[in-house]
Amino acid sequence: MTDLPPLREVIATHGLSASKALGQNFLLDEQLLMRIAAIPGDLQGKAVLEIGPGPGGLTRALLRAGARVTAIERDARCVPALEELSSAFPGQLRIVEDDALAIDHTQLMAEPFAVLANLPYNIGTLLFTRWLGGESWPPAWTSLTLMFQQEVARRIVSKPGGGEYGRLAVLAQWRAEAKLAMKVHRSAFTPPPKVMSAIVHLVPKAAEKGISAAKLEKLTAAAFGQRRKMLRQSLKGEPGALAALEKVGIDSRRRAETLSVEEFMAVAKAGAEIGL
Repeated sequence: MTDLPPLREVIATHGLSASKALGQNFLLDEQLLMRIAAIPGDLQGKAVLEIGPGPGGLTRALLRAGARVTAIERDARCVPALEELSSAFPGQLRIVEDDALAIDHTQLMAEPFAVLANLPYNIGTLLFTRWLGGESWPPAWTSLTLMFQQEVARRIVSKPGGGEYGRLAVLAQWRAEAKLAMKVHRSAFTPPPKVMSAIVHLVPKAAEKGISAAKLEKLTAAAFGQRRKMLRQSLKGEPGALAALEKVGIDSRRRAETLSVEEFMAVAKAGAEIGL
């Protein structure tokens, strides 16, 4: 194990503080960070993409696990601390000082890669839906291990019938096996956020033929946009959606939250089959 100063010392040395504007909350418990780095399995020699490493807490855990890490950091204040890690682990860390939302991650990474990140709260959902979107599948990433606010994490892995189940669950689960891997108490962060956090782990599924990601996203947006209404009301503005419901035998009097992921997929596929 490479001998490194405690993370609190790193923060003090570089005069760092979490930026509310950038959605930062630093995670400093190194035992917890090692547990997070272990969630996707053996990372020895594997390519890993990390978003928003901050002072490098999770980064050092990934490097100690043998990963080759590409870290995208928007906050220039954190770069000197990351450069110290790069020196401590020669050839294992590439630092990209940029906005993660402005970069094509597939082009940045020249090989299949795992994503591990304590995502900044203000961009987490945007990045997540991007990784799961698009018509090309399977993706370049081999797994996603992501920290979210616990409420968001629960929505991602939720099942039909409850108030947490919605568009995010459908978009995640039609393309990946999703599980809640770990809960993280707010006290583990500096500064402590107002809410609890949790880590979700996703592994991509095989592509389902005949389904357009764009059409499924549009279908779920309409269905859950008026989630308390019957589908015959919430989907009446989507051309052919009601015909697709009828084709697969789904009662239009049902509400969106009662449809399984598989049923949403069937409706999207039926819509494509009848040319909608």
